[in-house]
Amino acid sequence: MGCNHDCSSCSQSCGSQDDLHEKLNQFSSVNRVVGVVSGKGGVGKSLVTSLMAVTMNRRGMHTAILDADITGPSIPKAFGVTEKAMGSEMGILPAVTETGIEIMSINMLLKNDTDPVVWRAPMITGTIKQFWTDVVWHDIDCMFIDMPPGTGDVPLTVFQSIPLDGIIVVASPQELVGMIVEKAVKMAELMNVPVLGLVENMSYFTCPDCGKRHSVFGDSRIDETAAKYNTRVLAKLPIDPSLAACIDNGRAEAFEGNYLDEAADILFKD
Repeated sequence: MGCNHDCSSCSQSCGSQDDLHEKLNQFSSVNRVVGVVSGKGGVGKSLVTSLMAVTMNRRGMHTAILDADITGPSIPKAFGVTEKAMGSEMGILPAVTETGIEIMSINMLLKNDTDPVVWRAPMITGTIKQFWTDVVWHDIDCMFIDMPPGTGDVPLTVFQSIPLDGIIVVASPQELVGMIVEKAVKMAELMNVPVLGLVENMSYFTCPDCGKRHSVFGDSRIDETAAKYNTRVLAKLPIDPSLAACIDNGRAEAFEGNYLDEAADILFKD
C-alpha cells in the first residue's frame, strides 16, 4: 500500500525490485529501445514512430518498429507492408521494408488486415511480450515501440517487460491534450522510465499562398509542459498534406521532409 514505484528509495523487501524484463530472443540483438506514447488517440503517435525510424535509418542506423498497438495497428499500412509473418526454428521473422526497417505487428499474424482483435488484456499483453521474446530482431541499433494511447495495460506491460532507454511523448496543441500529456509523463516518472522529450504534432499549417503560419488547433503550450517536467521539446510538426499522403499510400520512406532531424540530433548524438 502506498507504493510509489520508486524502488531506490524503498526499504521494504516486497520483491518488487526484481528485474521484470522479459528475456530477448537468443538470436536477437537490440541495442537501444525507445517507446513512443501519447495520453490520447489521434495525435500522430504512429506518424512520429514511423518518421523517427525512417530518419534514423537514413543516418545509417539499422532500425526496427515493434507495433504494440494490438487493437489498432497502423505501422504496416504506413510502410506498405502486406506480407504475413514467417517463422523458423529460431523464432518469428519480422517483415523488412524497402529500405531495411524491420517491423512486427499483429496485422502480420491475422488472416485479413481488417479482422478485429477482440481480445482481453492478458492475451494482448502476452502478444506484446512475444514480439520481444519470440521475434528474431537482426542487429538492431534502435527499436521504436509504437504504443496505444493512454496509461493502461499495454504501456504498463511495455514499461515493465522491455528495457526501455526512454520514451517520446506525442501531443497536439489543444489544452485538453496538454493535460493528458502530463498523465503520460507522470506515468513514466512512476515507472522510472526517462522522458526523452515531447513532440507536438499538428502544431501549425503554413499557407501555400502567403507562407504565413496558422495555429489551426490553438496556440501551443508544449514548451510550458516541457519546462514543468524538466524535459525538452524535440520537434513541432506541421500539418503537411504531402506527409499525410505518403503515410496513407504506404510510402513513409518516400517522404523527403526533415522534420525530426533535430530530434535525432538530440537523442542520438552519442
